[in-house]
Amino acid sequence: MSDFKVDASVFKAYDIRGTYPDQINEELAYRVGRAFATFLKIDKVVVGRDMRLSGPKMFDALTKGLMDQGVDVIDVGMVSTDQYYFACAKLGQPGVMVTASHNPANYNGFKMVKNMPYLLSGDEGIQDIRQIVENDSYAESTKKGSMTSRDLSEGFVEQVLGMVDIEKIAPLKVIADTCNGMVGPILQRIFEHIPQVEFTGMYLEPDGSIPNHGLDPLQPENREELEKKVVETGADVGFAFDGDGDRFFTIDDRGKFVAGDYMTAFLGQYMLEKYPDSKILYDVRASWAVPDLITKAGGTPLMERVGHSFIKKRMADEGAVFAGEVSGHYYFKDFFGADSGVIPALLVLEMLSTKKIKLSELLKPLEAEYIISGEINSRIEGDAKEKMQELAEIFRDGKMEWLDGVSVTYPDWHFNVRSSNTEPLLRLNLEAKSSEKMIEKRDHLLGIIRA
Repeated sequence: MSDFKVDASVFKAYDIRGTYPDQINEELAYRVGRAFATFLKIDKVVVGRDMRLSGPKMFDALTKGLMDQGVDVIDVGMVSTDQYYFACAKLGQPGVMVTASHNPANYNGFKMVKNMPYLLSGDEGIQDIRQIVENDSYAESTKKGSMTSRDLSEGFVEQVLGMVDIEKIAPLKVIADTCNGMVGPILQRIFEHIPQVEFTGMYLEPDGSIPNHGLDPLQPENREELEKKVVETGADVGFAFDGDGDRFFTIDDRGKFVAGDYMTAFLGQYMLEKYPDSKILYDVRASWAVPDLITKAGGTPLMERVGHSFIKKRMADEGAVFAGEVSGHYYFKDFFGADSGVIPALLVLEMLSTKKIKLSELLKPLEAEYIISGEINSRIEGDAKEKMQELAEIFRDGKMEWLDGVSVTYPDWHFNVRSSNTEPLLRLNLEAKSSEKMIEKRDHLLGIIRA
């Protein structure tokens, strides 16, 4: 046993993540490398990293740990998370990505692929890695691993462009904000193949100091500038990506943010044109618009828990062609069952082009019929489970489900309340058939949650 102190809180539900250098540092990175190799009993691993300033040091320490365990490292360079997934899938290897996704500049961490599309999660692997690190229980190693570099970006560009018919895309005007994250360089290369589109980029240069605005477009202040620019320039659509590029968001031609459930409904319907009679997954937070539009298009809508480990497994089990989460993750059977930010962007362009319609026109009927609250977070002092039980008791006359938190449905409104995996928060998503009802029920629920 060593005297190295591990901060257990960095071992989260979907990744290892924390502030650098106090929670996450080179010493931990080295040990995670050794523990990953020990846990998966592997001889090769794909490693990529994002643009964070601590990235090169973290990469060096992680890969030293892997090589000291006899593992050969395939360095795929500074890439977006979907490029990293592509590398793991194409090379048929597990992987570690040095990234803290959309967290601020002083964070770093690791997203670990077991075998595509499955990542290590809190229940499967991440806590095992923590225990190996804490107990210094690494496997005996008899050899030293080596490192080689591979650039798989050309194959990635081909793969994502192959998901649409480029010829069908109209000469649309597009603005994309990649927030100095990892998507800018590859996005520019993709749009070089679609010359009819007038493409304007914002903050395309990866910069780990994150000089312009935050990396999470779900926060309104991080998309404000893009929304304004879409209106000012008369663009057809605006695209926003999070820092590591596995989440995607859309601004319509009015400069309005498109909710993730509406986007899931549109993309689901569109995927059914390509793959009729298919299954489409959506998460428990979503608007009724999703199952309604999927059913109308002849598909089978399936509801699943929030989180990629649940979504990916259910997708594989059901043979679903597409899945969408309210948080901006979109998964595709044709992309190894993984999520990507750039694929839905291309599909939106193809969809708007073939339907010869403005995005705002597609949205108006949904906005009139499906009145959604959006996700509202409340910090709570007490026990989250007790609070959910209290809600279940108060709303016991509705149709109740416990798939992920508590969901209650009435004929003209419904809600889901679930706890955060990472913070002492309860998250409310609510929808009603009228604005008045939505506001009334939203305020009533928040009153109970925050009491």
